[in-house]
Amino acid sequence: MQVSHGVAHSLNGMMVMNKTGWIFPGQGSQKIGMGLDFYEQSDLAKRYFDKSEDILNCDIKSIIFNGPENLLTKTENTQPAVYIVSVVIAYLLIQKGYQPTALAGHSLGEYSALTIAGAFDFDTGLKLVKARSESMAKAGLIEKGSMAAIIGMDDKSVESICDSFNNVGSTVVAANYNSPEQIVISGNKKSIIEAIGQAKKQGARLAVELKVSGAFHSPLMSPAREELAHFLNSLEISDASYPVYSNFDAKPIIKSSDIRNSLLKQLDNPVLWYQLIVNMKNNGILTFIEIGPGKVLQGLNKRIDKTLACNSINSIITLEKNIV
Repeated sequence: MQVSHGVAHSLNGMMVMNKTGWIFPGQGSQKIGMGLDFYEQSDLAKRYFDKSEDILNCDIKSIIFNGPENLLTKTENTQPAVYIVSVVIAYLLIQKGYQPTALAGHSLGEYSALTIAGAFDFDTGLKLVKARSESMAKAGLIEKGSMAAIIGMDDKSVESICDSFNNVGSTVVAANYNSPEQIVISGNKKSIIEAIGQAKKQGARLAVELKVSGAFHSPLMSPAREELAHFLNSLEISDASYPVYSNFDAKPIIKSSDIRNSLLKQLDNPVLWYQLIVNMKNNGILTFIEIGPGKVLQGLNKRIDKTLACNSINSIITLEKNIV
């Protein structure tokens, strides 16, 4: 049995891929109907989807499977929805006998990665995601913020634009280093609009505002960090069974104290996505499996390094197709 471009061997009944990284998407990858085929065809998936409704105390299944779009895209719904679908798919992959070498998740996806790595169980992870999404939504109401994708400019050029606003008392920061030429900025809405104009003048191939409810991964999320810290401190977090590459510093973490620190710092600090993918490659991980809705991370990996192999598992069909 193999995942495309990977070689597997058996270890105590588990299929261990030679240096394979499992990566999990974040907010923005959601789609109405995601996970429905798993729910209908897998008892394991059905059990976790049903359990999620009790944990969240809402009809999250209907929101995921039926929408409407404006309800699914609300931060407090999107994040739990993507987490549920991603973790369920990973559980099904484990059920088939596979395990990763290391894991990572983009922003919200870090919670999915840590759940699969054993830092906390599904229930605790979902409660954490619920607390995170609600605190981020509240922070977005305190001060109106926005985000924008800048494509076709390098890090230093984008950071220079951000610095020009910070010098006059506004907040504009690099929030997601998605690839060497795709950076998302975050900050005050008025300043973000102005920064888009500057980026276009300086030769950005594309500069566009994103449909988000706040300035995620910026100092404007500090109220959310304080609220999440209170909740995190009430929970027990275990050391991870596999290294999880942190959004905050792009380094692999295992210890529970480092995990707690990473989850707090990622809220108001940038996601170092392409840096952590490069670090994973430098540690010998050349094959990746994106687990969850969409193919966003697969696309980013191609832009980061075309030599990396990456498959996406987001449906029953792709689950069977990518494991031969």
